[in-house]
Amino acid sequence: MIRNLARGVQSFTSNAFLVTGDQTVLVDVGNEFDVVSAVEEHADGLDAVILTHTHYDHVGNLGDVVEAFDVDIWGYDTEQDGVTHAIGDGEMVQLGDHEYEALHTPGHKNDHLCFHSRAASVLFAGDLVFANGSFGRTDLEEGDRDRLVESIDRVLDTVGEELGELHTGHGPSVTDNAYHDIELAWQAARF
Repeated sequence: MIRNLARGVQSFTSNAFLVTGDQTVLVDVGNEFDVVSAVEEHADGLDAVILTHTHYDHVGNLGDVVEAFDVDIWGYDTEQDGVTHAIGDGEMVQLGDHEYEALHTPGHKNDHLCFHSRAASVLFAGDLVFANGSFGRTDLEEGDRDRLVESIDRVLDTVGEELGELHTGHGPSVTDNAYHDIELAWQAARF
């Protein structure tokens, strides 16, 4: 099961997705809300934290999560504060009951990853794309619009039109025709 623990939170935060099953994993930890209590409402603990990228709104609660659950933090670049284990492009990670392929998708930030499971028909997109065809900012440090477009193109080639769920770093998840929202983001980002 996938739950957005930041849903309804009124602070500067990313979404934080708790994925339960064989491996209980938190995808991003958010910022400026009590994510530890939110995890404890739905799970007995965490097996891992997986980061889509290390912008502050996605990792601000990292210290509290590590202190509460003594958990490993996985991300693309161990040179980034808090990341203890690297996930390389194309590596598989277990989230809940399914394996997900890590896709290195720079453009919003150099260490950005998306996670896709064909079996679960799910994509965790971080800040690469959002619902209704929005896409991640490229005006921040490490932002690069051309690389972002290339990353979205790669995701489109990977996920397939039958994608069932798109879980994004901000805003609502998409559970109806998710591929279309990614296509719209790709078209908008190109101009």
